[in-house]
Amino acid sequence: MTQSAAPPDHTGQGRKLAVVVVGLAAVVVAMLCAFALPSIHSGPHNVPIGVTGPQTATAAVSKALSGEEWDVTTYDDEQALKAAIEDRDVMGGMVLDSGHITAYTATAGGAQSTAALTNAVTALAKQQQADVTVTDLRPFTADDPRGAGLSSAALPMIFGGMIPAMLLSRLFPGHAGRWLRLTGTIAFAAVAGFAVAALLQYGTGSLSGNYWITSLGLSLGMAALALTLLGLQSLMGMTGYGLGAAVIMLLGNPLSGLASGPHWLPNGWATVGQLLPPGASGSLLRANAFFDGTGAGGPALTLGCWILLGLALILIADQRGSRQSATDQPAPQAQLV
Repeated sequence: MTQSAAPPDHTGQGRKLAVVVVGLAAVVVAMLCAFALPSIHSGPHNVPIGVTGPQTATAAVSKALSGEEWDVTTYDDEQALKAAIEDRDVMGGMVLDSGHITAYTATAGGAQSTAALTNAVTALAKQQQADVTVTDLRPFTADDPRGAGLSSAALPMIFGGMIPAMLLSRLFPGHAGRWLRLTGTIAFAAVAGFAVAALLQYGTGSLSGNYWITSLGLSLGMAALALTLLGLQSLMGMTGYGLGAAVIMLLGNPLSGLASGPHWLPNGWATVGQLLPPGASGSLLRANAFFDGTGAGGPALTLGCWILLGLALILIADQRGSRQSATDQPAPQAQLV
């Protein structure tokens, strides 16, 4: 007698389809939250600014600007205020004189925060019937006064980390290709960092810092992202790569603050964004390209930690692969004498 084929498990297939549909819907909702919520709640959030002038005037301005938008610090004189802006202790500030207000800004530190500060100073001067002079201590370049090149660097830095991790895993798969994948990832990050910096500095004129330092910073950012994704892929396969890429695209990209500066995002979102590779890479690029490296230490340390994490994941995967290879080798056969 021949046995009939077992009927298809429609119940199991239905459950699988339901899980896939719910999972995809959750991803779409997560994307909406990650991209929409920071934008909806964007604006100046505790933007550090400085004031100097007569004590009564600075006290009045500090009171007028109190709230969640501004974090006001009083300085002894104009030179101290300008030094604080150059050192990135504050985003900008104002010098209060009788009938006149001098505003100092640093547009390269965050164009939207600078615009908000300028509007606040203009409104304050109008109330006091005072004249206003605005001086930008750290502007964008003359060739790119709106900073479009800096803003456009976000996606190249992100894809510069995602693409090599995926491509090299395909070209050099398995335990045997581990060192080629690692070497290729590091080499790609170095070449791509210098190429992107050359285009932005010499092609579009968007950057004004030291080319070599800026290039190394870009390479560091791409290496941090690529090695982390490569480590996840080596340890967990495409599932690990997909999870890492989703976090980078859904959180890292919208929360990087590269276009607006981190102070334009809500405080919690901004903190998360600066701890992820895209945000740290953007802050490092801003520091090297426009502030002579001032403020580069924190982002560089963050990226260094991501690189160490990626290398640790790769090492764990390598050790697991070595044990698996030893287990799969056939036992030596006893020789007959």
